[in-house]
Amino acid sequence: MREMGLESKGKPRVTVWFDGDCPLCRAEIALYQKLDQKAGRVAFVDLTGDGTCPINRADMLARFHAQEAGGPLISGAKAFAAMWKQVTPFQPLGYLAQLPLILPFLDWLYGQFLKVRPRLQSLMVAREKRQG
Repeated sequence: MREMGLESKGKPRVTVWFDGDCPLCRAEIALYQKLDQKAGRVAFVDLTGDGTCPINRADMLARFHAQEAGGPLISGAKAFAAMWKQVTPFQPLGYLAQLPLILPFLDWLYGQFLKVRPRLQSLMVAREKRQG
């Protein structure tokens, strides 16, 4: 398991786990890493490899997971909101996403995305093969 984002001056405020074998995940996490590079408020943990997972590895790979310092493991839209609150341009979205009327909608939307994720991954893999 590779952990990135810990080169910051302080301890990260949130840890997120992602599937480094997924081209969608890699692209999205690369954006967040770039935006958080100086602040270092997020630890990005690539689940590829033999690293320890807080829960079953398959469950970790099936949904986006995060953990705020000292807090419980969270997933889905709640995990995205926790990360967004730490990444400067996404901070307003992170706070809005936690509102009681918005969070359930975002979690539903994330569930819909998960249904098409395998197809999108296949398309991105095919695209990478054509380019590379």
